[in-house]
Amino acid sequence: MNTPMNGTPLNNSPLRRPLSRRGLLASAAGVVAGVTLAGCGDYKPPSTADANKVARLPTYIPYKGVETSMPATADGVAPAYLHYPADPVTAFPDGPPAKGPAITIQTLIFNPVPPPVDRNVLWQHLNKSIGCDLNFEITPVGDYPPKFAVTIAGGDLPDAMLMLRPDQNSAATPDMLDTLFEDLTPHLSGDNIRDYPYLANIPTASWAPCVRNGGIYALPMPRPLSGGPMYTRLDLIKKRGLDPNPRSWDEFAKLCKDVTDAKHNQYALGDSVTAWEFVMKMLGGPNKWRAENGKFTWYFESEEAKQALDAVRRLTKAGVMHPDTYSVNNKSKDWFGGGQNVMRPDAPAAWNDFYTTYAPATKGFELGYMMAPGFDGGEGSQWQGDANYATLIIKKAPKARIQQILRAMNALAAPFGTDAYLLRKYGVPGPDHTIKGTDPVLTPRGQAENTLPTIFATDAPFTLYYPAKPDIVHTQYAFQKEAVKKLIPNPAEPLYSPTDSKKSKLFGTLLDDTRKGIMQGRVPLKEWDDAMRNWRKEAGDQIRREFEQAWETRTS
Repeated sequence: MNTPMNGTPLNNSPLRRPLSRRGLLASAAGVVAGVTLAGCGDYKPPSTADANKVARLPTYIPYKGVETSMPATADGVAPAYLHYPADPVTAFPDGPPAKGPAITIQTLIFNPVPPPVDRNVLWQHLNKSIGCDLNFEITPVGDYPPKFAVTIAGGDLPDAMLMLRPDQNSAATPDMLDTLFEDLTPHLSGDNIRDYPYLANIPTASWAPCVRNGGIYALPMPRPLSGGPMYTRLDLIKKRGLDPNPRSWDEFAKLCKDVTDAKHNQYALGDSVTAWEFVMKMLGGPNKWRAENGKFTWYFESEEAKQALDAVRRLTKAGVMHPDTYSVNNKSKDWFGGGQNVMRPDAPAAWNDFYTTYAPATKGFELGYMMAPGFDGGEGSQWQGDANYATLIIKKAPKARIQQILRAMNALAAPFGTDAYLLRKYGVPGPDHTIKGTDPVLTPRGQAENTLPTIFATDAPFTLYYPAKPDIVHTQYAFQKEAVKKLIPNPAEPLYSPTDSKKSKLFGTLLDDTRKGIMQGRVPLKEWDDAMRNWRKEAGDQIRREFEQAWETRTS
């Protein structure tokens, strides 16, 4: 009779009974760390120091095929274009670059799921242009972490998988990468990446978080380093004759009061967490973590955190926050677009989205941006954006298969100005887009089909381009040039801490309840000290030690 380690016969074991969804996910999470290792005898998983060993990053070779008067810069400004080239560059003059068997990609989506390939001409033509079928297995973003864990535990892996950051996905461990996924270093490090020129066009900062166990274990999904601004409804601010650029906390608080008109359902802000982050930028607070001489401080435990909590509490008390701020989730973007909020911090890509989604219904809709001023005047700071949304890992396979997959991913990174980018983003002329001047304009069918989540496999570097209103690109470019001069990086972004991976999501949820309670005025500010003491005891000090060890490994 087969008997598990606790001595209970399997035919009487709870494992014989059907698992609930919660039970299945819990079981999967427990299996992940040891999957494929049971029969490995003397296998020793990577230590924290081993997991954070450095690797030689790919050589950065910027693409220069399409000229612009607003080019990318070495300090992180994205290139900007007013119009698409009339004659796009042929990305692959020798024909489809990745001929071979189909490639299955497990990934996520924020948008509605696109039509399946048999009813999606964009997808069909993309496959034809690449030379193989790309089989996207698409999961809604909120369901993706458990989906990832169950897939890893089951052992039936797709060819490639989106991997969230460790603090968002405890299943993403160094030993999982070591045993199941390909070390891409021989293919991509240094000048080896010249075989994949569009991947070489991805900036170095986006490759650093792809390193684990002394190797390159993932491909980037690059995002702009500038982060996003505090967006403003400039039309509403101008209507009241107000200065949209406060120069201190006091001026910002006064602007919030002056734009608030409760009788007409208009409030300054509608999201307490992003408001807190904006005040943290005024104070020059840490971007997640601060490293000083190798010593780490978490942003929640900083002195700036308490000051920011008190500041937002005062804004709430002053009545400048939307009345549903603390009771309704995921509505502040609609409130901002509809004019119920006048200010909202968001990501760089939101700029175009706001105009696409909300401007058609609002006469005179105009966006502005606000940089965080110094709390007491002078210069504020800007938190550097994450270099990637997530990364893509590739299942272990023979060399020829890995090369085929890399060629396919290189095609998905073809940059702005190429025919491959035009197809990937705008689909097929006629059914998916029409041409206005030289610019593609999506049809209703194209809007449905272009949600195919190629950006959650890999992508070209972020590009500023909005053909529906090209004049805003100048403003976007000006923001990025201003922002990169004030960036505060997150020193822990490329590092791995096992305790952070296992516990930070839980503690983040618990602490966020306390944080919102303080900002709402339900919880005394002094309780934050108790919350920080408990966090340090239960997880924080261990996370800190692991990041400091990782920092020493990476920098020594």
